[in-house]
Amino acid sequence: MGDTTGYLIPRWTEISRQLKVDKIYLETHRDLMIVDQKALDIAKMFFARRGIEIAGGITYTIKESQMFRTFCYNDPDDRRKVMEIAEYTAKNFDEVILDDFFFTSCKTDDAIRDKGTRSWTQYRLELMAEAAQSLVVEPARKINPGIKIIIKYPNWYEHFQGLGFNLEKEPVVFDGIYTGTETRDAVSSAQHLQPYTGYNIFRYFENIAPGRNGGGWVDPFGMRYYDRYAEQLWITAFAKAPEITLFHFGQLGNPVDTIRRSPWQGQNTSFDFEYMMQSAQYSATADKKPVTLARVAGYALETVDKTTGETGNPLGIKSYKPFHSTGEDFLPNYLGMIGLPMDELPEFPTGERLIILTEKASADPDIVEKIKGQLTAGNSVVITSGLLRALQDKGLSDIAELRYTDRKALVQDYTTGTFQIVHAEKPVLIQQIQYLTNDSWEVVSGISGPNGWPILHMAEYSKGKMYVLTIPDNFADLYNLPAEVLNRIRTVLCENLDIYIEGPSNISLYLYDNKTFIIESFLDNKSTANIVSNGHHTRITDLITGQSYAGESHPPKFTRATSGIQDKTSFSITLKPHSYRVFRYE
Repeated sequence: MGDTTGYLIPRWTEISRQLKVDKIYLETHRDLMIVDQKALDIAKMFFARRGIEIAGGITYTIKESQMFRTFCYNDPDDRRKVMEIAEYTAKNFDEVILDDFFFTSCKTDDAIRDKGTRSWTQYRLELMAEAAQSLVVEPARKINPGIKIIIKYPNWYEHFQGLGFNLEKEPVVFDGIYTGTETRDAVSSAQHLQPYTGYNIFRYFENIAPGRNGGGWVDPFGMRYYDRYAEQLWITAFAKAPEITLFHFGQLGNPVDTIRRSPWQGQNTSFDFEYMMQSAQYSATADKKPVTLARVAGYALETVDKTTGETGNPLGIKSYKPFHSTGEDFLPNYLGMIGLPMDELPEFPTGERLIILTEKASADPDIVEKIKGQLTAGNSVVITSGLLRALQDKGLSDIAELRYTDRKALVQDYTTGTFQIVHAEKPVLIQQIQYLTNDSWEVVSGISGPNGWPILHMAEYSKGKMYVLTIPDNFADLYNLPAEVLNRIRTVLCENLDIYIEGPSNISLYLYDNKTFIIESFLDNKSTANIVSNGHHTRITDLITGQSYAGESHPPKFTRATSGIQDKTSFSITLKPHSYRVFRYE
């Protein structure tokens, strides 16, 4: 680090002026570079004198620039190096976090031989679970018996098992976990993660290790506008992360570039670029000061902190992702982007009034019997077309004789139960689901010419209902479904929740158990949405402005299967571009 104090003082002065920092992780290793003890001691003393909590960090990479080259955990030399790094770090810190890369992509001849007849997934899962215990945790605890070791998991959780991230065993081995909530920009960044991923992944990890998910981790990479950076921080807070880590120190000192001021600024949006700049640029003597990324983060966090404490524990539609499962990857995040509040779990959510199961639930060999159990108990189960395909020859036909065919249809018109045709701006490619007339029924249909196919389909079984939700080949085409179609889907899937929304896609809903909710728009333009109450709630109050709204009667809009459904209450609200609002209902 050279002259560490000379390096840290000017940078820390600017960062701490613009952002409140409580804790810092000092990285001891990355790309085979180990920070020498003298430099580490200087950095530790620097932050300790300023009252900052200090922890250690390890990034187990050999060379990130070579496609994130990792250690080979079967190789004796690499194993010794991994242990050496763990021991050195444990000597210096009582808490250590492992950054994203505690996995292996190694396919050397030795690894191929060691793998044998196992799949790469099975081999790596077993290898990394063993490495976590014997190469990191045990050696570190021999050096420092009271050490707390945390593993931070990145954002690509659907594919972890293929590289050895073991969500089943590792949370038990380590003292805690941490969540990568960095989603960046869905279009321009390579992973194409939807914004809602930052919320959903934190809740999934929290369900894996309740109370031991330490926080969310956000970086500034892969974004076009500063609004996207702010959104990642807000969403992490919406998920009730106990702390948020910003990666990394060097980036926070980068000057703000007006090219990242979004086109929709100037409308008093939740992230207000001009206000953010003014809050950092001027001192008491009106001298201009530099504005860096630290102020973008500081302003975003100060904004969301005004209401975060008002919300309770998150609620949502239960979904089931068994450990190490794949299928319709990341789909729940797309569903979150059409206004369905999601809550993924690693165990089957028995007893819920309504659950949604995607293709990955087929990894559970008993899934059909579990679905039947839900239905015979009088509950509803929504399955996706991908899960129908996976199970149609594995006993699901005992519930309803439905078929996922190899035929597709390009649809742009829809019926939603009102006997009126709704036309969409863009066509959507869907799979043709085949069913037996009068054995099951279309709730929403996609139409092309004088023909149509199910978008949302319903079959009765025992005392319950099974629905099939047809997922377009391109998951993002869910956003091209017209509002009337999305509203019908939301009505069915949110039947066990107090409220749901009506309106266009790219608006997300976050629900909490203390009668509060957040509604967030990811649209580039101003929009209108309805908040619809499933109960007897007649008033909502904006917790940011204090303004209160009285509801209006909201009779059922659908002519099919609406007998016995009582009138609801709705509240019309406006949303500014890339902004959120927080409400309490009563």
